[in-house]
Amino acid sequence: MDGYENFLPVIFVVGVVVVYLFSCLKILREYERGVIFRLGRVLSEAKGPGLIFVFAPIDRIVRVSTRLVAMDVPPQDIITRDNVSVKVNAVIYFRVMKPIAAIIEVENYLYATSQLAQTTLRSVLGQHELDDLLSNRDKINHDLQQILDKHTDPWGIKISNVEVKHVDLPVEMQRAMARQAEAERERRAKVIAAEGEYQASEKLLMAAEVISKQPMALQMRYLQTLSEIATENNSTTIFPIPIDFFKVFMHPSQDKS
Repeated sequence: MDGYENFLPVIFVVGVVVVYLFSCLKILREYERGVIFRLGRVLSEAKGPGLIFVFAPIDRIVRVSTRLVAMDVPPQDIITRDNVSVKVNAVIYFRVMKPIAAIIEVENYLYATSQLAQTTLRSVLGQHELDDLLSNRDKINHDLQQILDKHTDPWGIKISNVEVKHVDLPVEMQRAMARQAEAERERRAKVIAAEGEYQASEKLLMAAEVISKQPMALQMRYLQTLSEIATENNSTTIFPIPIDFFKVFMHPSQDKS
């Protein structure tokens, strides 16, 4: 018993060491990296993924996700360059490329990125007119992505894409745009009708030239018209008039001579 009691302190110490070592084991997922602070100083490289040792209380670990983050930018009140007040929201896609920089260069990189996206959205869109905001969406998205990526690069964050989701127009502006679209459709309809009339007049001119050269063609067209009228309305009685009756109207100058 005396020998067993002598081993109790050793067993206790070994047990404490084993428990401590197990508590130092940390498992990082494939998309996670661990930034280790040892006595307040950050280690040169981020750890993970897999099994790592964190020797508390000397070491402190901060987990950082390297997955793509889709962050929604709340609706922002924006006054365009042509003095139209609109509300615009967007979504930004980014990921952490340098975990150490994302932790030590900015206090909260998620909050900082969100605030930067809101201010940049108001600044960039305020330089465009409403028509550009509605039609040149791709160019505006590219400009936002370039500006945000430039500002977040020191934080170790890569902005991969920015998309303006929705532009909320005032009711008065929606009505004005609806009237403008209706006027544009009416204009196009009138232009198309005018072009049709012009093409029809050209064809009629060509037909008149052919008929003037071949008087028999006029008689054939006359008989064809009589046949069509008789087919469409059977209650109508047709009295054919000889084609010679119209020669007086076809060549009035020759009759006077």
